[in-house]
Amino acid sequence: MEILDRIAFSLDLEQIAAQAHVEAGSTDAAELRALIELAQQAGRPKAVYAACFITARDGDAVRVDDVWFRSRTLAHNLQSVERVFPVVATCGHELDQAFPAGGDMVKAFWWDMIKARLLGAASKHVRAQLRRRFRLAKTATMSPGAGDVSVWPIEQQKALFALLGDVEAAVGVRLTESFLMVPNKSISCLLFPTETDFRSCEVCHRQNCPSRHAPFNPELWEAIRAE
Repeated sequence: MEILDRIAFSLDLEQIAAQAHVEAGSTDAAELRALIELAQQAGRPKAVYAACFITARDGDAVRVDDVWFRSRTLAHNLQSVERVFPVVATCGHELDQAFPAGGDMVKAFWWDMIKARLLGAASKHVRAQLRRRFRLAKTATMSPGAGDVSVWPIEQQKALFALLGDVEAAVGVRLTESFLMVPNKSISCLLFPTETDFRSCEVCHRQNCPSRHAPFNPELWEAIRAE
């Protein structure tokens, strides 16, 4: 397991204010600036990854090192892959500890936006590290719980974390009983080399999903089902 805990990040007040619809020179702008300054002082985005190998395949199941995953979509995507990289990236638990108490819902919304930017920095950093260290060209990712249950069930978060070891001790990310991650601005995935683009949204049947990044691909879905 490799830990990345010295990740640079920047927070642009104008960009965040525009995203939050905060008018320049307003009282809200001053309060948002104060939160950004706090995040710049307290923030410590982090990531952890490991290099693992496919050790067995059985229909719609695939074993990574000694951990089995069951997902027809995952098995399809990894059918010509030998090495994969489990990853967890996070904004850092320090931001949850630093957020001032008081129950202000607007500030909590702004803080969540700031946390998302630190998560973005961590995710970008770990992907760049993997591509550089392992000389990876094109890559794709799959995350437990991304898409509907037929894609890759969220319960397999536990198995993905098992590949990495003690993630909470390493970077402060823990799983709840419902397999969600804390801090909330954290991501987990298997990253793998690929020749073709893939997003879990392409095989997800959820309609009107606010997090959709690609349209449903019926041809890909039928190809996976036919295997």
